[in-house]
Amino acid sequence: MTATPQPLYDIDNANPAYHLRYSWTGWPAGGSFATCPTSLLETLADGFAKDGLRLLEHRWTPELVQLTLSSSPTVSPAMLAQRVKGRLDHAIRQAKLSLPFSRKLAVRSLGENRRVDVEKYIREQVSRERFVDTGFEQKLKSYTVVNSNVDLVVPTASARGRYWYNLHVVLVTQARHRIADVNQLCVLRDTCDKIAEKKGYAISSLSLMPDHLHVALRGNIEHSPAEIGRCFQNNLAYAVGNSRLWADGFYVGSFGEYNMDAVRRLSQSNLSHHPDELDGAVRNDRNTTN
Repeated sequence: MTATPQPLYDIDNANPAYHLRYSWTGWPAGGSFATCPTSLLETLADGFAKDGLRLLEHRWTPELVQLTLSSSPTVSPAMLAQRVKGRLDHAIRQAKLSLPFSRKLAVRSLGENRRVDVEKYIREQVSRERFVDTGFEQKLKSYTVVNSNVDLVVPTASARGRYWYNLHVVLVTQARHRIADVNQLCVLRDTCDKIAEKKGYAISSLSLMPDHLHVALRGNIEHSPAEIGRCFQNNLAYAVGNSRLWADGFYVGSFGEYNMDAVRRLSQSNLSHHPDELDGAVRNDRNTTN
């Protein structure tokens, strides 16, 4: 009987570089929300810190509650949604308010860069490098994947709402070792598709370079960013002989249709009169979740 190979990279000890931002939006079950007391927000911030979350921005209007949070890489969107709702319910009860929430919600990944910019950056990796060997450069272009069947604008639906969970994952080879074997590059590219299919991810863009890998994907909402990064490290290492191809660290960042500047502008304006695309996106979240 063949023994199951042990992971080369321990998911429990993942310590990636990260930049993770999300918005959480909830709506009243009926009627409208009352005014939010300042003390409630202070209570929320203290509770979120225990969950690996930090409250950055908030909008509390009669029509909706929208919170923008930063997150540690061990928090999945499903966990974030659960903890935010639980903390809100508890804080509201403590404040002796009656604010019934709809069972539906929306969670959106955000970032300093928009989706179109992240995907463009990944797709242009080879041309940016300016290889001396033009023949190798042409071969390397075949390891840049643009999947037109994957639209990261489309959310993941669950019984409780909609999730937009888009991540940019970057792996770097051990000691920046350069992979020159095109057969190995082919195996790595094809294995990325197998990982995505098995784990419930959807890759929109991928660029495999001699010493690093970029992936833009829609994640499984039950999987944390740290878990997704380690999953690629371990499965890709196993595909090329179970060798420690990758450095222990990796990068994972969230992104979406609009950047944090749009979120900050929205937080300072009146939602019902806000002109830019984020206002429309928030209304659409409600239309698709109720």
